Amino acid sequence: MQVISDAPELGPRERLALYGRAALSDAELLCVLLGTGSAALPVAQVACRLLAQAGSLQGLAKLSLAELEAQSGIGATKACRVLAAVELAVRMQSRPLEPRRAIASSRDVAAALSPRFMDEPREHFLAVALDAKNQPLCQLTIGIGGLTACAVLPADVFRPVIQAAAVSVIFVHNHPSGDPTPSEADVAITERLCRAGELLGIGVLDHVVLGGADYFSFADAGILAGLTGTGRTP
Repeated sequence: MQVISDAPELGPRERLALYGRAALSDAELLCVLLGTGSAALPVAQVACRLLAQAGSLQGLAKLSLAELEAQSGIGATKACRVLAAVELAVRMQSRPLEPRRAIASSRDVAAALSPRFMDEPREHFLAVALDAKNQPLCQLTIGIGGLTACAVLPADVFRPVIQAAAVSVIFVHNHPSGDPTPSEADVAITERLCRAGELLGIGVLDHVVLGGADYFSFADAGILAGLTGTGRTP
């Protein structure tokens, strides 16, 4: 359990004002966020217990609203504050795919989407629809699966891509395990999607697999060229 110390006569908010946010411990920052404790527990104990339960700050991001509300001294309002703070942190780390900025590489895709799915417990399958200049038209969530798989069909994938008037597309999905290495099923669905794209006249530029802070690109690995026979890249 993390103990809040150093100048006990000063509360976390006062310490933040005097010494800056970097001087506060994780528990002290959480105290500032929560604001108050409960009738039975001071805010310092509530913060320490919550961190202990989560295991780390990263663990807080994995807790649902219901799980946060169930913690002693939290409740609905404070649980929402914690989730809002987590979401702000995610958005600060992300580099959004800008509509008028062409995607130059798989790194652009990973930089924009990895923070969003780093702590996501379920697989998500997305399609980034692109125009003729490789500029994003929209980001489409095609499906949400379980811990190890997200089954998608080419018809379900390309229907919204066609509606977006896309010239080409980049597929993205996450591995909750943290290992971005593509499975046999990943390779198989990528091949099916490439074939469907060729029939529809929509180029599949890449399939990026996100895993923790790392990622795998079918295009960068040379696999996509073998599946499409064209070797097209962003």
